Amino acid sequence: MPDWKALDETLARWAEEGHIAGFSACILGPEGEVYTRCGGVINKEGRNPDPDTVYGIASLSKSLTALCACILHDEGRLNLDDPVARYVPGFRLPGQPDEAVTVRSLCMHTSGLPPMEVLEWSSAMNTTGRGPDEDTEALRRSAPNRMETLQQVLDYIAVCPHPPVGAPGEQVSYSNEGFAVLSYVVDAAAGMPLEQFMLERIFRPLGMTRSILDNGIEESRRLSGGNITSLFSWQDGRQVCDDGWTMLPPFRGCAMVKSTARDLAAYYRALSNMGMHEGRQAIPRGAVELMLGSGHPLSPEPVMCMGIYKSVWNGHVICDHGGALHGVSAKGALLLGEGYGFALLTNESDAALNGAMWAMENAVLSLPLDTSHEWYVPSGQTFSAPAMLAGTYASYEGLPSRLTISCDPLCASQDGRPLSLVHCGGLRFTALEPDGSLSSRLLFHIRDGAAWGVTVGSRIYLRE
Repeated sequence: MPDWKALDETLARWAEEGHIAGFSACILGPEGEVYTRCGGVINKEGRNPDPDTVYGIASLSKSLTALCACILHDEGRLNLDDPVARYVPGFRLPGQPDEAVTVRSLCMHTSGLPPMEVLEWSSAMNTTGRGPDEDTEALRRSAPNRMETLQQVLDYIAVCPHPPVGAPGEQVSYSNEGFAVLSYVVDAAAGMPLEQFMLERIFRPLGMTRSILDNGIEESRRLSGGNITSLFSWQDGRQVCDDGWTMLPPFRGCAMVKSTARDLAAYYRALSNMGMHEGRQAIPRGAVELMLGSGHPLSPEPVMCMGIYKSVWNGHVICDHGGALHGVSAKGALLLGEGYGFALLTNESDAALNGAMWAMENAVLSLPLDTSHEWYVPSGQTFSAPAMLAGTYASYEGLPSRLTISCDPLCASQDGRPLSLVHCGGLRFTALEPDGSLSSRLLFHIRDGAAWGVTVGSRIYLRE
């Protein structure tokens, strides 16, 4: 029997130690809603959240958009192996023929698109309601335009100065721009806007009455009836609150869904049940199978399926994803085939959610709540060829970020911040902050005796 009281205490302690302004957590299982917990505040007035409070969900939007593409494939209205250019004629990846990048490769982040500046430019140029900061001003100075239309995104991709991270289909490197384009693929295949298709084929069938793909914020405010969060972040050592919701006009299905913990738990439970909801097939089973089923390998290390990760842990298949924007940190998960969906939403920037979500999953599995699900485990051995890793690797997602590896002794720095490296088997390492906390997981890619790139978290940084 799950110890829900212990989970209450764990989440309360996590929120206090992490200085989380407000959060809503929900677990739905075969027997219905089995757990809810809310804490903190959602605005300056001190209103408390509940399971129906509307939050931003940032990149949790991606699996919803990918599922739309899978529904269209299942119904014969789109083929995941069609070239993207068939649906978005202006799409071009430098150095590749039009046929190379497929809809499937956008869904799985294997298009070859490198980390680039476009999403951050779009945010900096279109978001209002926040105080100025140095990073935003730097992005505004470097932006070639407002990045407010699909055409502006396509024009930049076609001449992007950063080399691809591999041939299409070859490497996984998380791409916001890929999901921006996927939104318009769905428009074309569905014959209606993604916003309407998602409403008709996912939100309504699953009873997600407080969820919306809103390419702004006003429709979300109306839907919420006022029960919507403000946004909290830390600046110069103090917590501040604003209502400057991130605006990303072309990045609709990439990051712009707003929802509630209760609605999202219902969505993830339906995926766990292969599209079944309340005794009926609400989402086509074939679409869910395409999205996260047997066509995607089982591995202890998370594998990217269609907009969501899948891994095997302790005999269970767990699918999950996280999301983050200004004033938004979100996590969703499911136990595949076991009928459980989990949602944890906050109105805090840069909140650490893994431990809290693991505690929620552990409660359902009747395990100690502090049981780690970490998949990078120290090998206890010294890496044999540190010189192959030495060099500087760069990402240009927003402002440039550089990871420098030194080999005598083997250590690292990121943007001038010192990190220590712990070998975790193969070409895997954890990068640790000076206080011992996790900075990122690193996976190096070696060719001809030297690393040509390194996956930092989910993005490939290329050797400069």
